[in-house]
Amino acid sequence: MTALVGLFVGLFLGLALAFGGFGDMLIVAFFGALGYLIAKVLVGELDVTEYLGSRDRIR
Repeated sequence: MTALVGLFVGLFLGLALAFGGFGDMLIVAFFGALGYLIAKVLVGELDVTEYLGSRDRIR
């Protein structure tokens, strides 16, 4: 399954590079990585609470 996802990511980045240029490919790669991270957080595979801080912090 991972190889299939990697294949499609490579195809989409290749299309962005071929039709839009290098800058457009970087934008597509950035938003793809951002979407991947958001999906990991929503599924619960990535814990970001230590980066966001806690509400019960002692002042």
